[in-house]
Amino acid sequence: MSKPILQVSESDPEKDVGLVERTIRDVRDLIRNSKLKVGDALPSESALAAQLGVSRTVAREALRALAAMRVLEVGNGRRARVAAANAEALSILLDHTIYTGQLSFQQVLDVRRTLEMRTASLAALRRSDAQAREMLDVVDQMFAALDNDQTAIMELDIKLHALIARATGNALYAILLDSYGVITRQTWDIGWRSRGTYENRLENIRCHERLATAIMMQDSLRAENAMSEHFDSAVAVLIRAGIT
Repeated sequence: MSKPILQVSESDPEKDVGLVERTIRDVRDLIRNSKLKVGDALPSESALAAQLGVSRTVAREALRALAAMRVLEVGNGRRARVAAANAEALSILLDHTIYTGQLSFQQVLDVRRTLEMRTASLAALRRSDAQAREMLDVVDQMFAALDNDQTAIMELDIKLHALIARATGNALYAILLDSYGVITRQTWDIGWRSRGTYENRLENIRCHERLATAIMMQDSLRAENAMSEHFDSAVAVLIRAGIT
């Protein structure tokens, strides 16, 4: 007796996954072919489903997936809109690769070092006067927080690196380096304890001061060297603490 042929229903999970993946691709093609820009609205969920030949459920899942990737912004009661690029999706990916053992902290820092040295050099060449003043102000706040607020210093450290990336005038540097904030927050407390003494912690801030000062002076080589010095220190501190 022959076996019956397997019938795949409309609600078959494997079929739905394939439809969602195809719909994600089709929505991206729609954005591209329609020349939609950041903030522009897509067709309604029902119109999109009809246009792409899928159910509203499939269309909804595709829109949610694209929202998770920060391609779209999806809010209750309004149509999906094209999202501005940010670091959120890449940050999640970095976090995932480290905690699943696909990358080590030191491998991530090695890539970050390369990016940061380039941003320091470009920021020195391209920064505005206002950006230079803001960087030096952040360093002053780091010195002021040294005695009693290491969390504030961490957030100021992240802010300073973000300011440097933005001063390059290249938005991609800003996105890439913003994504590393999750790594900084994971390793900061370990690194801070590993620095141990007040003088070592003070020297860390002085290194940031040398970096910001070089950018203010528009000395690209000095800025790059200061960033290299900063990463030499950060890597050594984490290795000393057993972070590899």
